[in-house]
Amino acid sequence: MSRAVRYRRFGGPEVLELQEIPEPHAAPDEVRVRVTAAGLNPMDWQIASQPDMAAQFGITLPAGFGSDFAGVVDEVGAEATGFVVGDRVFGGAIGRSVADFVLVKTSTATLWRTPEGIGDQVAGTLPVSGLTACAALAAIGLRAGDTVLIGGAAGGVGIFAVQLAKLAGARVLGTASEGTFDFLRGLGAEPVAYGPGLADRVRALAPEGITAATDLFAREAAETALKLGVAPERISVVADGPAPPPGVRKTGALDAERGALERIAEAVRRGEITVPIAAAYPVERIREAVTTQAQRHVHGKIVITL
Repeated sequence: MSRAVRYRRFGGPEVLELQEIPEPHAAPDEVRVRVTAAGLNPMDWQIASQPDMAAQFGITLPAGFGSDFAGVVDEVGAEATGFVVGDRVFGGAIGRSVADFVLVKTSTATLWRTPEGIGDQVAGTLPVSGLTACAALAAIGLRAGDTVLIGGAAGGVGIFAVQLAKLAGARVLGTASEGTFDFLRGLGAEPVAYGPGLADRVRALAPEGITAATDLFAREAAETALKLGVAPERISVVADGPAPPPGVRKTGALDAERGALERIAEAVRRGEITVPIAAAYPVERIREAVTTQAQRHVHGKIVITL
């Protein structure tokens, strides 16, 4: 037997159960990964609580939980290619990642080797957040010399977006609560408090104006950028929020360009991007971990360990 977090009805953290299930084994075209760490994302608990969102990903009840994972390949199917037993890997498996074992078809390109020097807890946070950040910045054509406003800069996607924008040569203004300002400065952003009066505060920080924006939470930063004269095509929002203002680009992890995650992993390996782990919870405390993340006050990533 093995363990997996599953739920039999949609709802909040209370529906999540750590269950014993038969140990899965790799089909001919699959590898089995012994999971050691699974990074949480807002989409995980949104899928578990919203039937409409679950349907978008083809998830039906009863269902597994989680998307990102890292671990070690411990079984390789006869027709699987590209990996051998013992390879350290990380990847994505929507609705299945918080479990002792994950099966992955090697033809789907959702599994990557973990570079030396990157621990599993960090590797297990990269896929959804890293790809979403890449897509959000690519959608606005971010380039050196831009002054970009990033909404939700201290969140799980924001930490990647801030650092990727800095690496691209942009000046970064990031919205957050005042308690996260020092955290954001450490990532290279100039923090600005969200809420009423945001446009005035942005003007005070950047009197010459901003040239681009991406909103990773709600739509306040996007609307502020429009108010400050940024062209709609240079503003992006992530796909899991409300409908964006007209002309603003809506994007998500699936839109990231090929090779984006490999470049992020290499930047992490070189120390150009840091991944703050806000907290690591053993899988037995899955409900507590999800409750903490859903409160949206986490500075960095939350990881489940197995």
